[in-house]
Amino acid sequence: MTRFFSNISMTCVRVFGNIIKLLSYPFHFVFPKLRFNIPSYSKAKLSNCSEKAIPRTIWQINFSSRSTLAVYANYLFNRLMSLQYDYKFMTNKEGDEFMRNNAPEEVYKAYSKLNDGAAKADLWRMVVLNKFGGIYMDIDATLVWPLESTISDDAESLFIRKNNKDDYTNYFLATTPNSAIFKETIRTIVTNINCTESQKSVYEATGPCVLTKVIGDKSVFWKKRNQVCIQGAFTNEYLQYMDKPGSKWTHKKPGEFINRD
Repeated sequence: MTRFFSNISMTCVRVFGNIIKLLSYPFHFVFPKLRFNIPSYSKAKLSNCSEKAIPRTIWQINFSSRSTLAVYANYLFNRLMSLQYDYKFMTNKEGDEFMRNNAPEEVYKAYSKLNDGAAKADLWRMVVLNKFGGIYMDIDATLVWPLESTISDDAESLFIRKNNKDDYTNYFLATTPNSAIFKETIRTIVTNINCTESQKSVYEATGPCVLTKVIGDKSVFWKKRNQVCIQGAFTNEYLQYMDKPGSKWTHKKPGEFINRD
């Protein structure tokens, strides 16, 4: 029954998100300069009845807080699905400042070599969650079920797998602070960045491939994406990068996202 209802919920989210996508094109044709501001902080709207091991905080980062209609609608929908959670948002510039003040020196030095926003966000999310715990979601990620029901009170982590594959995603992550897996992932990302001969892509060097390798055959709690969170329901590359066309990480060749000087 749980799988049935999660599939129904995911389908409804995709249908609603696609409607927002379609409406966004004429909206921004008529109002090409109009943008919506994502707040840096949004307090939980409902009080919490119980304690959770994973802190009730959602973290997100993007190149700007000024967003298109589709991205902002996605943000509002996620807030509706996470009423018991605080929400914290940083721009890339604020993310740089956070890493400067909070990351270990060797981690910040490696981070400073990155010239791609997605690659930086890959490392930033690991440092933030390892330090504070909580939930990270990509700006184009959409919850398909209320977060309070998705994460049990005693859960110390939650990962998403792609269908029945052993590949883990990093567009949604949930953890308590000081996780051994996140610490090892940070070390592996730093090693990949510092490898001068590396020709790996962002996906391989800082993204989901690293997390999948670190987890390996370790026993972790995971769910399928249709039970937790999906990507691209409300947005696509055009609507997400309207103000920075061509800047998505997929346009970078292997090795180009690291400054070698």
